[in-house]
Amino acid sequence: MTSRQWAAITLVVLVIATAVVALLRVPWAAPPAPRADQLAALETLPADAVAKGREFRGALRPGMYLSMAVGLVAALLLGLTPAGSWIVEQVGRPFNGHWLARALLGGLAIVFIGEVVLLPLAAWRHIILKRYGLSTQDWGAWTVDVLKGYAVGAVIGAIVLVGFFTVTHFAPRWWWAWGAAGAAVLTVLLTFVFPVLVEPVFNKFTPMPEGEQRTRLMAMADRDGVPVRDVLIADASRRTRAVNAYVSGLGPTRRIVVYDTLLEKAPPAEVEAVVAHELGHAKDNDVLTGTLLGALGAAAAVCALYLLGSWSGLLRLARVDSIAEPRAVALLLAVAAVAGLFAGPAQAFVSRRVEARADRHALQLTGDPAQFEAMQGRLSLVNLGDPDPNPVEQFLFGSHPTAVERMAAARAFARGER
Repeated sequence: MTSRQWAAITLVVLVIATAVVALLRVPWAAPPAPRADQLAALETLPADAVAKGREFRGALRPGMYLSMAVGLVAALLLGLTPAGSWIVEQVGRPFNGHWLARALLGGLAIVFIGEVVLLPLAAWRHIILKRYGLSTQDWGAWTVDVLKGYAVGAVIGAIVLVGFFTVTHFAPRWWWAWGAAGAAVLTVLLTFVFPVLVEPVFNKFTPMPEGEQRTRLMAMADRDGVPVRDVLIADASRRTRAVNAYVSGLGPTRRIVVYDTLLEKAPPAEVEAVVAHELGHAKDNDVLTGTLLGALGAAAAVCALYLLGSWSGLLRLARVDSIAEPRAVALLLAVAAVAGLFAGPAQAFVSRRVEARADRHALQLTGDPAQFEAMQGRLSLVNLGDPDPNPVEQFLFGSHPTAVERMAAARAFARGER
């Protein structure tokens, strides 16, 4: 068989494997959250706070949609016209057009242009966050964070660009196989290194000090049978007034992180409810599930790119001879942008189901639906969320169940509905 036929077969196998992992690892049934309970829960929240949250989300909405549109248009203009290949060529010219210079410097130039185009919209978002009191950063600190983000992105981008185009250069017929394997390995590697190398770039993490709360949290993890390396406190207050917690890492890098703002604004019982939710993610190995899906998806994407590379119409638009040459980096990013647009709702759906399962775990572990409901209401109000958002936007972008859905699930749990 030809390399192209093998790539097609591999793509089918990877898609099937992704579907199998999703079917086995993703909870497809959500806990009961009757609409009547949702509306009743909404009535318990202060009307002025709900109105402020909706006003805030409404202020952010135009910038969000504009960012999506501008980012997509910029990617298509660079990738589906000669502009992108011309930029890569010019950047590589001082290095005699060496393929590695084109791949690395040209690729980073294309990515940087996309970031700069979106910078005014990011600044607009920061203005809104400041206006509504959610951000605690001045413009200097915000700029430092933006530059840190560029630096981290440049390092990861350089690894991807050099790795991908090295493979395409030295294995022109079978680069898809090596590239798919490399993409899967990199996805797994990032899961391990992100908590210990990337997260500390943006926040300072300190172990939760010894005391009653730490003892209760560690005892809860032990009772739940979840090995936790540590419970860390993130200094989120230097950036935001929002409250949150999360679990990250695998094996020796797994840790539960609690925002210092959560410890400041929520009573201990509600903090326990949040941590119980995060223990649910650890108990069900949700990070591992996400990593597996991400690795399989990345490998499948490389195979799909290889097969797409024979589409002569795309190559003519970009003025490139092959999708595997460095001059085609803008075309690759354009394809990725379009694919991401369509993949977003599916990823959001999976995330909502996983989060709903972690909610149910928290209710079972704590046995305190009243505190769980109070915690969800607090999270929504403090974070200026819309507790009952537009269902279309929730379907497209919602990574978690809505606040009223989560509060209603707590009420259903209290009645014994599982």
